[in-house]
Amino acid sequence: MRLATVQRDGRETAALIARDGVLLLEDLNQELNQEWSTNLFEIIRSGQLDRMKQWYKTEGKNRVEELGAIKIPFQEIKYGPLYRHPRKIWGIGLNYVEHAADLSEKAPSTEPASFMKPDTTIIGPHDTIEIPLQSDRTTAEAELGIIIGKECKDVSEEDAPNVIAGFTTIIDMTAEDILQVNPRYLTRSKSFDTFFSFGPHLVTPDEVNDVLDLNVSTVINGNIHRKNVVSNMTFRPWYLVSFHSKVMKLLPGDIISTGTPGAVVIRNGDIVECHIDGFEKLVNPVKDLKA
Repeated sequence: MRLATVQRDGRETAALIARDGVLLLEDLNQELNQEWSTNLFEIIRSGQLDRMKQWYKTEGKNRVEELGAIKIPFQEIKYGPLYRHPRKIWGIGLNYVEHAADLSEKAPSTEPASFMKPDTTIIGPHDTIEIPLQSDRTTAEAELGIIIGKECKDVSEEDAPNVIAGFTTIIDMTAEDILQVNPRYLTRSKSFDTFFSFGPHLVTPDEVNDVLDLNVSTVINGNIHRKNVVSNMTFRPWYLVSFHSKVMKLLPGDIISTGTPGAVVIRNGDIVECHIDGFEKLVNPVKDLKA
C-alpha cells in the first residue's frame, strides 16, 4: 500500500495511491463507509495504519480499483511532504564508505554518525530548496527514509521490521562549507529552512521485497551523480532502528534518514532528485538566495 499527502483547495489531506490515480481518503471514507483519518501523521500515530493495511489486503485494494470516477489523475496532483511535524528526524552521516571519501573523511565503523534536524527544515515534492545567504557550497543528498510506526524502546534488529510504518524518499541538504570550518557546526549546517524534503509516497513494507536490494541515486539535472545499493551501507536499516531506539524512545512518525550514496553541490536553477527502485521519485528545484 502507498499513501501520500496531497494539496487540494488550499489544504493538505491524506490520499491512497491507486494503480490509475490518487484517491483522497475523505472520498474513500464516504464511498466505502470507512472512518480512516484524513491526516497521514494521525494515521501512523493512532495505529490505524496496521488496520488499514489489513483492510487493503483483504478487500480494500479491489474495491478501490472500482472507484475510477472519484480518483484524481496523477498529472493533476500536487504532493505535500508526508507530514510536517514529526517528533524526531534522525540523520545518518557518512553511511556509505564512498560518500565519506567525497569529504576526505574516514567513514565511521563502530557506531553511526547520527544527528538530528528540526521540523522547520521540511519541504515537499517540487518545493524549492533555498541555498542560504550564509553558504557558498550547499550539497543535496538522496536518501532512503525509514518511518517509525510504533512507540518502541530497546528494539532488537530482528524485531525492527515490526515497528516501522514504511519507507520514503528523502533529499537532505548540508551547508558543507559551514561544516568544514568546524565539525561542531554540524547541527547548524543541517538546519536551514528547506533543508529536508520528503515524500511523495509512504511505501509500506509489504511493497518492498528486500530493503537491502534497493538502489538509491542522487540525481542532478537529469544525470545520476552517485548510485549505491542499501546492502553497501556500513550500518543497515534494521541496525539503525535498533541502535537509535536504545538511545531514546522512538515514536510513531519519527524519521530515520539512512545516509546518502553521494552528495552533490547544488546551484541556482538546478533540479535535484532522489531515485529509489520502485518508488515514486522525489524532485526539488533549487534557488540560491544570493542570486
